[in-house]
Amino acid sequence: MPSNAKLYIVMISLHGLIRTDDLELGRDPDTGGQTRYVVELSRRLIQHPDIEKVDLLTRQIFDPGVSDDYAEPKEEIVKGVNIVRIKCGPRRYLRKEVLWPYLDNFTDNVLKYLRRVGREPNMIHAHYADAGYVGARLAGLLEIPYTYTGHSLGRVKRQRLLDQGMQIATMENRLHIGRRIDAEEMALDNASLVIASTHQEVEEQYAIYDNYQPKRMIVIPPGVDLSRFGPPPRFWPEYPAVGYKIDSFLTNPKKPMILAISRPDIRKNISTLIHAFGANRELREKANLVLIAGSRRDIRSLEKGTKEFFTQMLTLIDYYDLYGSVAYPKKHDPDDVPALYRIAAKSGGVFVNPALTEPFGLTLLEAAASGLPIVATKDGGPRDIVALLKNGILIDPLDDKKMGDALVSVISDKTRWRKWSRSGIVRTSKHYSWTGYVNKYLRAAKKIITRYGRRRMGPTIKSRMITNDRMLICDIDNTLIGDEKALDCLLSKLRKAGEHVGFGVATGRSLALARKVLRQWKVPAPNVLITSVGSKIHYGHNLVEDVGYTHHISHRWRPEAIKEIMLDLTGLKFQPKHGQDTHKISFFVDPGRAPRPREIGRLLRRANLSANLIYSHSAYLDVLPIRASKGSALRYFAGKWGIPIERFLVAGDSGNDEEMLSGNTLGVVVGNYSHELNKLKGQPNIYFAKGDHAWGIIEALERYNFLGEIRTNL
Repeated sequence: MPSNAKLYIVMISLHGLIRTDDLELGRDPDTGGQTRYVVELSRRLIQHPDIEKVDLLTRQIFDPGVSDDYAEPKEEIVKGVNIVRIKCGPRRYLRKEVLWPYLDNFTDNVLKYLRRVGREPNMIHAHYADAGYVGARLAGLLEIPYTYTGHSLGRVKRQRLLDQGMQIATMENRLHIGRRIDAEEMALDNASLVIASTHQEVEEQYAIYDNYQPKRMIVIPPGVDLSRFGPPPRFWPEYPAVGYKIDSFLTNPKKPMILAISRPDIRKNISTLIHAFGANRELREKANLVLIAGSRRDIRSLEKGTKEFFTQMLTLIDYYDLYGSVAYPKKHDPDDVPALYRIAAKSGGVFVNPALTEPFGLTLLEAAASGLPIVATKDGGPRDIVALLKNGILIDPLDDKKMGDALVSVISDKTRWRKWSRSGIVRTSKHYSWTGYVNKYLRAAKKIITRYGRRRMGPTIKSRMITNDRMLICDIDNTLIGDEKALDCLLSKLRKAGEHVGFGVATGRSLALARKVLRQWKVPAPNVLITSVGSKIHYGHNLVEDVGYTHHISHRWRPEAIKEIMLDLTGLKFQPKHGQDTHKISFFVDPGRAPRPREIGRLLRRANLSANLIYSHSAYLDVLPIRASKGSALRYFAGKWGIPIERFLVAGDSGNDEEMLSGNTLGVVVGNYSHELNKLKGQPNIYFAKGDHAWGIIEALERYNFLGEIRTNL
């Protein structure tokens, strides 16, 4: 990377509700600290002189149940930073556990957006498993570096839920935990860099994954915007309005406050905290419990998991008869949070985070900056935070007795309380600033961007599909290859053409056989490989499969039933295993004995089987899904990447190239073509070259002026 180059970074955070201001933190389990983190990180990155542009990509939502803000396609955070909302599946708001079927749709729409931008990102940074899946696919497609932050991890969550007695079947039905873990494994396998918040996250949580690679991981604790948080004044100039709301629940509001702030999520373990408070007589006598768990209107109308949380919370409050000792307001504003910390600190209270698992613990830092000592789960981020801030106690989140004893201990020792209060205020500012975070972040990012840039150098055609405005697509056998001198001349022209010209192949060969012959002929890795007669699409050096296309052509594809019928036909012989593929059944044909392709098609239709039959060189028959062919793959690719079909130059020599050559593409039939293509003579934009093999392609480049201002309708 040139030393003076300014960076374009794309953040991806798919689920929840993301906007610039008034983040609805705690609205539901999906709208928590991650949403604030990605917005604030984007805002802080642009302040660095090495950053030119940051896009935060999320899901576009049209739903009367949420604000119209989330339907806006673009929202500026600050100059140079935008929230970009991308269409993804149904228009309505969806919880993250049901987004999985729509992630490939989101990926395709991101590619369209980047083509409109007209510039590749220098790096993608994906947040959580769903965005991790998307980020891994985008990084492979674009061949750019990719950074992953898990925020919380599925394997850890699964074990915690198993410990609580939840069955795997329930987890799969409700949370799709297996799909999430698969996505995390994919994200870790593809990431050039993994940013974790704590050392425990790296050493214990990521370590249980198959793709654990600690050399790619770095610990950078997130920064905190301390401008909103500070200790309470000695005298209130005006008592905060939220304080009156809390006091209205309490018989004696002057007692120290045990404050918990979290999303309404079972994993936040508020039930154990209520057990700890309710069963500890000394704690109930000395303190009040204040539970800030998002906002609610009517519990009956809430999503199942959120409803379960509030039902459990209220049931336990009633069971222990905590009325007058516990406050649980129905709603609060984000601006109330700093005041809540100050009120708790003023009371001599404590902030408690009893979560089953806590990847980082942003609320712990906010509380510490406000002068409030902390009691927190010994899992994840709190371990590092308490070690640095020296302002609290770590507890087992499943041991309610020890949790209650720890809370009593903190509020009872006034000397230690004051020491911890001061330590939290001073050390939070020292260890958790955004400036320090961004500097560490960019040092790590620049290393992987530079390393990736070196890896892309060498014998490759340096065109990128985001910047391509035209594509040359060639059949391999008897078209691209066959004359070494002609091939060298063609490749030289493409290397000199610049990154606006893309290069691809479309072949009847399988992916493995196509790669083998391209290596033998020293052809650089194409930007796109359409293989197995158009039944597979892969991209670039990483050979990323276009799973959207594979899903698209699987419609009504019943290969075993097709094989059963064709097995008895005379004149057909299955090609060897290497000639077959999951969406291609291939035969050698004896034209004197075999039924004509039209008759075979009629036979399959009578059996209610859909297929596309491709006959070539009077010797080969390929049976494909009804939606598959070289031409279909070409047009799918063109639509996905936003390149007009009129700006494709397609070169072929045989019958399996016919559909690809026809239509609005610019076509060239090389001189050594098979007689099956004679029928195309006279069609507009199909040029029959005099030169064989790649010489014919070079003729077409010049005839259409394909490397300059393209000429058509000659």
